[in-house]
Amino acid sequence: MGWKKPSAGEDTTMATRRKDQVPTFPVKKGESLKSIYARIRREFTAADLAKYAEIEEGIPLEQVIAELEAIQAEPAKKRKPKTKKKA
Repeated sequence: MGWKKPSAGEDTTMATRRKDQVPTFPVKKGESLKSIYARIRREFTAADLAKYAEIEEGIPLEQVIAELEAIQAEPAKKRKPKTKKKA
């Protein structure tokens, strides 16, 4: 079996590629790791966070509550009592 080229009617789904490159930060010679991290934390802004964070729409609370109430309304299945095994 191998790779098969999709025909004209088939839909292919590929991951979206990000054009954003990872930013590089200049580091002074001899600068300690602690001071590098402190400087980067000071320079990091809410705009930087917004670039990498995606806002996802959640499920409405009313829908979740309705689903939970429907599950709770179902009759509970009776469980068989555990039997003791003979040793």
